[in-house]
Amino acid sequence: MPNDSNVMTERGALLAGIRRMLPALQSEAAAQDGLAEFPAQSFDQLRRAGLLRASVPEAYGGMGFGEGEDGAKALMELLQILGQASLALARLYEAHVNALQLVCRYGGARLIEACARDAIAGELFALWVTDPSQGGLVLHKNGDGFVLAGAKAFCSGAGKATRALVTASSPAGIRMLMIKLAPGTRVMPSHIKLAGMRAAVTGAMDLTGIAVAADELIGGAGDYLREPVFSAGAWRGSAAALGALTALVEIHRGELLARGRADDAHQAARFGRLVIAHETARLWTGQAALRGCLEDDSPAAIIAYVNFARLAVESACLEGMQLTQRGLGLGAFIAGHPAERICRDLAVYLRQPAPDETLTKAAGFYFHAPLPRGQG
Repeated sequence: MPNDSNVMTERGALLAGIRRMLPALQSEAAAQDGLAEFPAQSFDQLRRAGLLRASVPEAYGGMGFGEGEDGAKALMELLQILGQASLALARLYEAHVNALQLVCRYGGARLIEACARDAIAGELFALWVTDPSQGGLVLHKNGDGFVLAGAKAFCSGAGKATRALVTASSPAGIRMLMIKLAPGTRVMPSHIKLAGMRAAVTGAMDLTGIAVAADELIGGAGDYLREPVFSAGAWRGSAAALGALTALVEIHRGELLARGRADDAHQAARFGRLVIAHETARLWTGQAALRGCLEDDSPAAIIAYVNFARLAVESACLEGMQLTQRGLGLGAFIAGHPAERICRDLAVYLRQPAPDETLTKAAGFYFHAPLPRGQG
């Protein structure tokens, strides 16, 4: 059994170490955005610091980020720091965390142990669940095991991740499974060029012919969409977006001070609204992290709260982008300016599916339930 004080010390050391890396991580983010290249140097630094081990459960030799109340707070802080450094970097890591959590929740003991070892060794995991319009991934029976046919689209970390949790259709329904990949292989040419999140190297992957052992299947048919886990996990994306908003606040403040414009009433009012938006996002995300990780309420209550949090953070970020662009003026639109890149990345990252449906369903829950109260 891990020593709790040792784990807390490790978590604190990792968070402090990554905070010290912020200037270097932000510098590479600026360089890799223009090249649309994977932030290899940043990941090498973070891997050595233990980032890829952080969300492995304590029972398997990890730091337990995301486990219990303290682990939930630690994971939120970690994702926020990474989002402040680079939203593309945070997106890649959030997928790593998501994949590991799904394996640990639904996978067999042998697969959990293998994935924990690989994460501790520094392997980057991906989560690829989007099928292209044609040729989606299918799982076929093949002797005692299975074989894949088809492709996946919008694969962040394409060609870089060496383990990937993917979904595939089967006669029984949609199944989750874990595959291993050699770096740089199976990446398909893609005509899609996103305006933001370029360093997340989002591409398409041809997975045809990959053999899958029976113990590499994760859970049963339909488990990927099982609630409340499927919806509750959205809080992690909100934490990453909050980090990007934090970066905008720092850029906005720094430029106004440098220009001697902090005493201007209109600029002060804009900055004040930006701070309010940031704190609103932080409070919602903190509560969503606790509810999503602890699962100490009904599934419907957890889903409704996390969905409201997701939308509150989206609104805060959109307001923050507008305030920063108005406050900094044309400079915030010049290529190479950090605010220009962050706003571009946020505009892409915030485009989660079905926001209107998410809002109305969450509102429908609170028509018949008490208003939420803070916890933790």
